[in-house]
Amino acid sequence: MDITSKAFGKTKDGRTVTEYSMTNDKGMSVKILSLGCIIRCICVPDKNGEIRDVVLGYDTAEDYENGSVFYGAFVGRYANRIKGARFTLNGKVYELEKNSGENHIHGIYPDTVFDGHINGNTLVLSHLSPAFDEGYPGNLSIEVRYTLTNDNALEIEYKAQTDDDTVINLTNHSYFNLNGQDGSDILEHRLMMNSDSFTEVNSDTIPTGRILSVEGTPLDFRETKTIGRDITADCEQLRLCGGYDHNMIIGGSGLRLFACAASDISGIKMECLSTQPAVQLYSGNYIATDTVKRGKCGIRYPKRGGFCLEAQHYPCSPNFDEFPNTVLKPDEEYYQKTVYRFYT
Repeated sequence: MDITSKAFGKTKDGRTVTEYSMTNDKGMSVKILSLGCIIRCICVPDKNGEIRDVVLGYDTAEDYENGSVFYGAFVGRYANRIKGARFTLNGKVYELEKNSGENHIHGIYPDTVFDGHINGNTLVLSHLSPAFDEGYPGNLSIEVRYTLTNDNALEIEYKAQTDDDTVINLTNHSYFNLNGQDGSDILEHRLMMNSDSFTEVNSDTIPTGRILSVEGTPLDFRETKTIGRDITADCEQLRLCGGYDHNMIIGGSGLRLFACAASDISGIKMECLSTQPAVQLYSGNYIATDTVKRGKCGIRYPKRGGFCLEAQHYPCSPNFDEFPNTVLKPDEEYYQKTVYRFYT
């Protein structure tokens, strides 16, 4: 196992961005940026032994700053959406930045340069988020740990501690295309998800509070099917989101398998495991609207050119008492783990 680092340019305000390269003994490699803890590349062998980079992204730090679709980024303080950009905690209303119409989404960590150091075969990226950063209470100490194993798994661990009650929901926003950087869409990718239910959304893709069964709906991936098979079905939930953009609830607890994806073209398969209670399935419906029009190698990624499996807590949980708790207290440590494993 080997981890190296080099400069990857600078941000608009002059901060140096570092790129860390991790390589295992099986020919798999991963590149991580200190900017946003971004997963820039995941390079794995295909069925013919050729290496394919299976995540979407850009070639420069400037493009990552200017882009609008969160390629590969670590997002938070609260991943996904919070209705009205506000929540109530301990009887006090906290106003957040309105960065998605009247709502709040994902937060500022994609634009944050993290401190990095190497600990054995693990890359550790850390940051102290000050109290009222985007309106959130509590000074929050964050650590994101990336480990590449010799069984071709990328392990991501999230840790955080606060000095005041706050809410937290952290995830990674990588877009996968198991065909590599060929400009194809992901509609023929096969997907299985261990999810029996999902949170219903409204026209702003904000949860209504209702939890619906996947039974008899296009959101049923309990049996493997292609992502594109039902994506244009006559279904209000798909129309509201322009495709899949839904919080799929994962049963069980602990680190468990929640999804498997595969491409027949490359022969690459991916297993996804997490300790999180849910995962946002996103079919890349708005990739083509990205403010940066070209990705890696000058490729113009098409609509649905990648899919996301963002393991996380439910969207807007601070505003729904019936959703799993996302409050972090000073005497607690936030910890979640997600694993993406690749094979042919």
